Amino acid sequence: MCGRFAQYRYALDYLDALGAAPAEVRTGLEPRALGRYNVAPGTRVQLLHQQADGLHLDPVRWGYQPAWARQAKRPPVINARVETAATSRMFRGLWKNGRALVVADGWYEWKKDPTDPKLKQPYFIRLKSGEPLFFAAIGHFRPADQAPHEDDGFVIVTAASDAGMVDIHDRRPLVLPPAVAREWLDPELPMERAAEIGEVEGTPVEAFDWYPVGKAVGSVKNDGPELLERIAEPLV
Repeated sequence: MCGRFAQYRYALDYLDALGAAPAEVRTGLEPRALGRYNVAPGTRVQLLHQQADGLHLDPVRWGYQPAWARQAKRPPVINARVETAATSRMFRGLWKNGRALVVADGWYEWKKDPTDPKLKQPYFIRLKSGEPLFFAAIGHFRPADQAPHEDDGFVIVTAASDAGMVDIHDRRPLVLPPAVAREWLDPELPMERAAEIGEVEGTPVEAFDWYPVGKAVGSVKNDGPELLERIAEPLV
């Protein structure tokens, strides 16, 4: 799964890695770094999505809770499994019409101590290349000139972990290579191709590096570059 991540570069850095020209993007090109090192669910996150007039990088709430879920008093969900999102009641409409990208620099997972599951060691996971990441996402959002609505929100699409990463957690964000990420945003993308992207186009585990970090990331009150510092030895 993905419950915390980092999103700290300038918007132009992400667009450059994506191969998108600034002229393609209608909103979100503020000349300052995003500067978030501990992005948590329930907060508004810069989300890249396609609208009729071009690409938009707008703040959208991380978490999706449609009206029927609110009436049933179901809490917002923050992730969607790639294996079932296209057909599930909750997500099939978003899969078809609400594909988006979370621009990111890495994410955190907590590894449970095998002798005491209550003890958890946080790890930061990033690309070995140091390049930005693009998480596949689906959501409900509206044009930037319209006020946000309580139905607005997004979820990160997750896939099964593999190789050594499964030792940290059995799920991970579906990270798309830049060219595939651009394709994911195309509103004309056939559903068959969207399914194929979800199944086989994710960045392989071998492209990632992960290392233990301090437990300060466990509190949403903490948010700074020190959260990314590698610790010498795991705490558990």
